[in-house]
Amino acid sequence: MSEQRVALVTGASRGIGAAIAERLAADGFFVWGSATSEAGAERITQALGDQGSGLVMQLQSLASVNAAIEQIQGHGHVPQVIINNAGITRDNLMLRMSDSDWQDVLDTNLGGTFRVTKALLRGLVKSRWGRVINIGSVVGRLGNAGQTNYVTSKAGLEGFTRSLALEVGSRGITVNAVAPGFIETDMTDQLTDLQRGAMLERIPLGRMGQAAEIAALVSFLCSEEAGYITGQTLQVNGGLFLV
Repeated sequence: MSEQRVALVTGASRGIGAAIAERLAADGFFVWGSATSEAGAERITQALGDQGSGLVMQLQSLASVNAAIEQIQGHGHVPQVIINNAGITRDNLMLRMSDSDWQDVLDTNLGGTFRVTKALLRGLVKSRWGRVINIGSVVGRLGNAGQTNYVTSKAGLEGFTRSLALEVGSRGITVNAVAPGFIETDMTDQLTDLQRGAMLERIPLGRMGQAAEIAALVSFLCSEEAGYITGQTLQVNGGLFLV
């Protein structure tokens, strides 16, 4: 890159988001990573060193999103890459799910993607180059009992991806989704051996994925070589779900 490009990765303090932020920084981007707390933002800053910085952003709040973007712009940065990774779960069977559990997940996972992308989209259009990558989930296609809210949010991301791709393709902007399967993270580390064994039996490759494998695909989608790929959902799940 003749001029350093800027990326924003939401939910970058741990897991897949942290792996993506670190990979893009290694690729030469200056990376802004969001977290929901000052401690999380500081972890991002320490991990990225001179190649990035952490900031606090609450995706449910338009005011918080706008304040974070103003902070980025205050450093003279205009992100051309948006990685919508942050998300939450509030699992429960539908009969027991509260309105707030439904709304919180939809408002964060899907509404947050809308708020962040819309706030930055004008800059991408002006640059006539951009990458928007939405991190979905294999359950967006498979479904998952006890996660109607989460699954709906991830399925919605796929529709969002296709529609936005049609709107901005003429401006040199690609929009894609990446749908991870079961990935080794701090959350899966808490599974029992029995739960892990049952999960692995469903995966043809016989193992969980690594966050670095998701980050590698995101890295490619951010590259010039991926410039003719848009409106797609790429599944990374070890064969758990075959399109």
